[in-house]
Order: sequence, then structure tokens, then C-alpha cells
Amino acid sequence: MSNPFLSVRDLTVDFHTEDGVVHAVDGLSFDVEKGTTLGIVGESGSGKSVTNLSVLGLHNPETTKISGEIHLDGQELIGASRSTMEKLRGNKVAMIFQDPLTSLSPYHTIGRQIGEVYRKHTGASKAEAKARAVEMLTRVGIPQPKIRVDDYPHQFSGGMRQRAMIAMALVCDPDLLIADEPTTALDVTVQAQILDLLKELQDQTGASIIMITHDLGVVASTAHNVLVMYAGRAVERGTVKEVLGEPRHPYTWGLLASMPRLTASVDVPLTPVRGTPPSLINLPSGCPFHPRCDYVNLAGPELCRGERPELSPHRGHGDACYLTLAQKREIHQ
Repeated sequence: MSNPFLSVRDLTVDFHTEDGVVHAVDGLSFDVEKGTTLGIVGESGSGKSVTNLSVLGLHNPETTKISGEIHLDGQELIGASRSTMEKLRGNKVAMIFQDPLTSLSPYHTIGRQIGEVYRKHTGASKAEAKARAVEMLTRVGIPQPKIRVDDYPHQFSGGMRQRAMIAMALVCDPDLLIADEPTTALDVTVQAQILDLLKELQDQTGASIIMITHDLGVVASTAHNVLVMYAGRAVERGTVKEVLGEPRHPYTWGLLASMPRLTASVDVPLTPVRGTPPSLINLPSGCPFHPRCDYVNLAGPELCRGERPELSPHRGHGDACYLTLAQKREIHQ
């Protein structure tokens, strides 16, 4: 079996704050194969974005402690020099941030911001960079790209700004694209257009994509594999068909139950996951989800509250829960 394009092993990310150490990511492992999309889902604060900022090397080393292994196409990223990471960012790996309005500079034109990335990594002239920016705006479906290339971010709509961010991320044809909630602030129609665009661009370039989202509907329509995170840990992992078709972890059940469905009666209320996520400074003992889980007594309180369940198997459909497979199937049938 060939090595995955991105391999993360036992990643731990701690932030040192005045209130204590925030255990943002705790022993996380996953793979992303070439040309595939991994959907990472979970509530806010589960460690999704922190994980991917670690891949990009964007944490402050003075307040952040990172350990584990991150291999991108065989190259170790943890401990890599600043110059090495600057060469990789925007070139081999790129990120689409959640809010393009705050990610784009209001002082420079869209074309200049896209062209700046291209010039940094290729040494192109200003004229070549502008031509490349026009080409990328055309590629992501911006109308009248030769005119709009000289516009500023505030002159673009929300959907067009997100397309411009995608153009900037793809300007150097990266092998890995990280999309952090790329459709959160957009209306449903524009969301679908952006997701279709990413899928089309992936088919054209063969890039790998990590889709960070809290929306399982987005995962179902775009991803090949799914990683469910809770309190900085992976609680379930598998293909989209496995995780969404036969979920095994009570947290995944809760996420699915909280989703609105077109076929459901309007009189039936949604069922949210009860309680709130734990403090990452003072995590509960054992399984971090046990204070919110309805099946602790069935699995065994002494186990759930006393010892952390491990995600297994290493490959294939796995989950971190003490319920037996027979119990899970009986509960979720």
C-alpha cells in the first residue's frame, strides 16, 4: 500500500494561557490520500481548525507546544524551519479561510492579492502575475475577470469573495487544499455553487482536500472519508458511507439527530446533543463525551468515566467507544 499524501500521527497541540494549558488537540491521527477529500466534523472548539493550522505551521511557537508527526508527501512538517514552511504555504498546501472579508486586505485589489502569491512562489513579473490572476478569476467563475481583477474586496459579493479566496489558494496549483468552513456565511444556493466548484477543480487538478465543517450535509455531498472530532480527539473515522450510513459513536448519532431533514415533519423538533462541550483546560476523565452520553450505564460507568477509549482499528471504520458493535447496531437500527 502506498503512503498517504498527508499523514498525521499522534498530533498534540497545547496552548499556554493565563488560565492554564488548553489541550486543543490530543493524540490525533489521520491520513489523506492523493486526490481524495477528508471531511473533518465536530462542534466549535473540537480542534478542527487548530489541527489544520498545525499542518500549515501557523501557530505561535512562543505560546504553543506541538508534538507528534505531520508528513506531507513524505516531508516532516513539525519542527520544519520558518523558511521551509513559507515555501510550502500557498505552493504545495493552501488554505481557504472561513471569512474572506477578514482574510482579504481591504487596501489592495483582488488581482494584486492573488498575483502576490503567484509572484512569491514563481518569481513572475507583475504583468505575468496579473495575467495569472485574470486566468484564476475566470477559472472560478468570476464574470468580467479582466475588469473585476482591479476591484477591491468590498466591491465583491460574499460568494464572489469566497471564489476569489479559492482563486488565491489555487493560483500555484497546490497538492493539498484545506477549506475551513468555506460556505458558512453564504446562502444555500451560493453554498452549492462553491462546493460544486471545489469538486470540479479537484477533478481537474487531482488535489487532495480537507473540508473542515460542522455541517454533515456538506460532508455527505463532497467528502470521500470522514473524521469526527470531539474535545480535540478523533471519536469516529471511516468512509462517508460507513460513518453516515452506519454511525457507531454516540456523539456522531447526536450530530446526525440534530440535522434538519426535508422529509421530516415540521411538528417534530430537532434533537440537539444535550449539555455543552467540556473545558479543554480541565477535560473530564475517561471518555471526554461521557458527561453528555445517554449510554454510559449500558457501556459501563467504570469504563467510560475511568479510562479513555482508543480509536480502533487503525485503518477502516473505527470509533472510540466502549459499547459493543452489537449494542451500537441495536441502538441505532
